[in-house]
Amino acid sequence: MDVIKAIRERRSIRKYKSKEVSEESLSIILQAGRWAPSSANKQPWHFIVVRDPNLRGRLADAHAHGRFMKESPAVIVVLGDPQKDPRYCLADPHNAVQNMLLAAYNLGISTCWMGVRDTAIEPAFRKILKIPDELRVICSVAVGYGDEERTSSRYPLDEIVSWETFGNKSK
Repeated sequence: MDVIKAIRERRSIRKYKSKEVSEESLSIILQAGRWAPSSANKQPWHFIVVRDPNLRGRLADAHAHGRFMKESPAVIVVLGDPQKDPRYCLADPHNAVQNMLLAAYNLGISTCWMGVRDTAIEPAFRKILKIPDELRVICSVAVGYGDEERTSSRYPLDEIVSWETFGNKSK
């Protein structure tokens, strides 16, 4: 896989075909998450794979911007574990998510990342999936075969990069 090409071309997809994602493909995606970098290699994450249509529907109903989770064949809910790393348990799981998004893209599988942490959605996800209080619900990732094409744009580098000190545009 050309990683730079994958980073540029991968898009968040919100319409999915009914085709199931194989356990083998899900395993590859989860393995990619498992191999993500983390502070001091503490790996403060846990993943819940939700394939049950009833559970996916309940998650979708709880997430105002995630109604499409009802249609995606799988949802991966990403948790942070403060017992493994209280300082970076909210940040490091995002490294795992990015790896999973790129691995899925490489397999021809579409995804859509959705924030959950520190929103009214978190308690609902916690209740639906029986998540222990000591874990943090970070985000969810819809996984499936896309049924739409999407494009995206990005700010030019000169608008988002400073050199040496904030606001300095001179290299």
